[in-house]
Amino acid sequence: MKVSERNFTRRIDLTSLQLFVAVCELGSIGKAAEREFIAASAVSKRLSDLETTLDTPLLYRHTRGVDLTPAGESLLHHARSVLFSLEKMQGELSEYADGVRGHVRVHASISAIVQFLPEDLGAFIRDHGGVKIDLEEHLSTEVVRAVREGAADLGICNASALTTAGASELQSLPYRQDQLVLIVPAGHPLSGRGALPFEDSLDFDHVGLHANSSIYLAMHQAATQSGRAIRLRIHVTGLDAMCRMIHNGLGVGVMPRRAFELMHGVGDLDCVPLTDAWAHRQIDLVARDFTTLPVTARALVDHLGRDAPGAMAAAE
Repeated sequence: MKVSERNFTRRIDLTSLQLFVAVCELGSIGKAAEREFIAASAVSKRLSDLETTLDTPLLYRHTRGVDLTPAGESLLHHARSVLFSLEKMQGELSEYADGVRGHVRVHASISAIVQFLPEDLGAFIRDHGGVKIDLEEHLSTEVVRAVREGAADLGICNASALTTAGASELQSLPYRQDQLVLIVPAGHPLSGRGALPFEDSLDFDHVGLHANSSIYLAMHQAATQSGRAIRLRIHVTGLDAMCRMIHNGLGVGVMPRRAFELMHGVGDLDCVPLTDAWAHRQIDLVARDFTTLPVTARALVDHLGRDAPGAMAAAE
C-alpha cells in the first residue's frame, strides 16, 4: 500500500461513514442526527470534514434537506459495503468467542440442496460440531457470481453455469451428477412411455421453474433447436410447487429424478426419463481458488468431493 493510500485509510472515520449513510437514507441531517442520538451540528461538522478529506462535495444542501452529488452516490455504495463487511466480521468473530471453530459461506442451487446437501452437510456437521455453515439457495448463475465476488466461499451448482456466466477464472471440482425427468399426472398420455426425448413433451402445457434457472434454460434451448416453443402455463420457484401444479392438471414439468423421489406424497404423479444428453447433468463445487480457502472450507470441500466418482450411481 502506498503512503498516500495509508494516510487516506487513517483519515476515514467509520462513525462519519455511518452518519453519512444515515443522512443519505433519511435525506436530512436533522433526521439523521435524531435517529443516531447526536447533535445536528456535530453531524454537519463530520460531513464537512469528510468532504474535506475526500476533497470533493458529497451533498447538495437545500432547505428541504440534502441530495447526493455523483461523488456522494459513489461513496454511499462503498460506505454501505464497508459497514456491511464490518457487521459480518463482528458477527463471525463473536461466534468464535461462543465456541464456533470455523465458518463457511455456501451458496447452492435448489437441485443440490434438495437432492444431496441435507445428508452431506449433516454428516459433515456431526464430525465437525464447531463449524458453522451458512447455506443460501440461489440460481446456478447467481451462485457463480457470488463466488466470483467473494460473497460465498464455496458454490455448488450446475457445471454449465460456469460457461453461461463466463467464469473461466474460477476453479471447479465434481460433486454429484443427476438426471432430469419429465413429471406428468398419473394416467397422462406420456406416463406409459419408458423414456422419451424432451421434444415429445412440447405438445402439452408446461409448469416451469424460474426463467433463469439452469433447467429452464436447457429446456428453452432444446425447444428452440427443435424449431418449437414451450407452451408455458406458469413459472414456479420450488419443486414442491411444481409437483402440486402438475397434480392439479396445469401441465407437465421437468425436474431431477432424485428430487422427485424424495418428495413422497406430493400428488399422484409419474416420472418419465428424458433421453436428451442435456438431461444428464454434472453438479460441481466452485471456488475462486480451492488452495487458498480457509481450513474449515477446505475440509468441507474434501468431505463433499469424497463420493464424486460414484455420484451417478447414487443419483440413479
